[in-house]
Amino acid sequence: MEISSHQESPYRLPPDVVKFRDLVRRIVREELIPLEREYLPHPGHALGLKETLRLKAVFGKDVVDHLVKISRDTGLWYSMVPEEYGGPGLSLLARAVIMEELNYSAVPFPVAVVANILYECKGNQIDRFLKPVIEGEKTTCFAQTEPNAGSDPGGMMQTRAVKDGGHWVINGTKMWISMAAESDIMMVQAVTDPDKRQRGGITMFLVDRHNPGVHVVEPGIRTWHGTRPAQYTVHFENCRVPEEDVLGEVGKGFGLGQRWLMIHDRLLRGPYALGKMQRALDMSIEWAKQRVTFGKPIAERQAVQWKLVDMFVDIQALRSMTYEMAARADAGEDVRTEGALIKLCASDWGTRCIDHAIQIHGAMGESLELPLTLFYRLLRHTQIGGGANEIQRMLIARKLLR
Repeated sequence: MEISSHQESPYRLPPDVVKFRDLVRRIVREELIPLEREYLPHPGHALGLKETLRLKAVFGKDVVDHLVKISRDTGLWYSMVPEEYGGPGLSLLARAVIMEELNYSAVPFPVAVVANILYECKGNQIDRFLKPVIEGEKTTCFAQTEPNAGSDPGGMMQTRAVKDGGHWVINGTKMWISMAAESDIMMVQAVTDPDKRQRGGITMFLVDRHNPGVHVVEPGIRTWHGTRPAQYTVHFENCRVPEEDVLGEVGKGFGLGQRWLMIHDRLLRGPYALGKMQRALDMSIEWAKQRVTFGKPIAERQAVQWKLVDMFVDIQALRSMTYEMAARADAGEDVRTEGALIKLCASDWGTRCIDHAIQIHGAMGESLELPLTLFYRLLRHTQIGGGANEIQRMLIARKLLR
């Protein structure tokens, strides 16, 4: 059997998934990759910004409108949305396949980005919060992390919400909140019962970012991911939130947060890394074949060949794991530990893969004309963001030793 650098899944994907995959693959190569030369050196894009905002920060209205039109005309805009809200109701496996293809390019593609827990909206919350987010009219951010409550949010969270008549009053500080300054809706976790905490004492609130009790510290926290900050510190000072703006049930907010992290920041880190890893491998193979040193292509050097093989092995292993775990989640299995496993491997192997690609490219690997340094920074962040990899190992060990 011939082995290509871009192997398909270890089993045959359903026809509807293949259809979406092929469509996205064509759009990425025809529409997004040609825009990278302008996108990559631009200071406007930043880690944490939603796709459409990153596009608007770099390109003119004509480019953004063109990509949004493609997304809406092809139906990809709603590809991650459940059927009851106008989407195709794709499985998590299908979403993972689509995400992998989208992450092959550094240029983002505009689609409806909806936190999975926002589908817990009830009553008038659906029209006020959920539907505007689906249509791209409003954006959200997730506010859990605090200055002293990163890896142990349940035990160390200090932000409190106290009932006052028909309102809850929130006081506290959140930190490292992506999109805080750009969002319209904040999904805020606060302690409502200090004795119970993560076991029934933390509640999730939908907070209008323009609420007078919300203060986003600007210009934000500067990191190596770009000159434009996209993470912020947020102070809540006597922030009054109507009781009808509780997301889910009172005291059940910690579980909602973990569900968001399990899928978005853990299991879906697999396709997030895979697209970048596959692009890096494809670029490295092409470069190795045409880059000549001492009279022959570096593809003939064993040192380079072994790096390519290591990259290929990591990609194949991660893709198989990711597809399996997504399929198991679709089947209704509890994949909390498996999500930690995917996040751990995607971030460690992804960072290693891009590091190999940069080394193979030499000085060109550090050029902003190529996406490799951006890919590296983004994947290196995933070893910390969404729960540090040390925490993922603790979660996996807990299941092994149970």
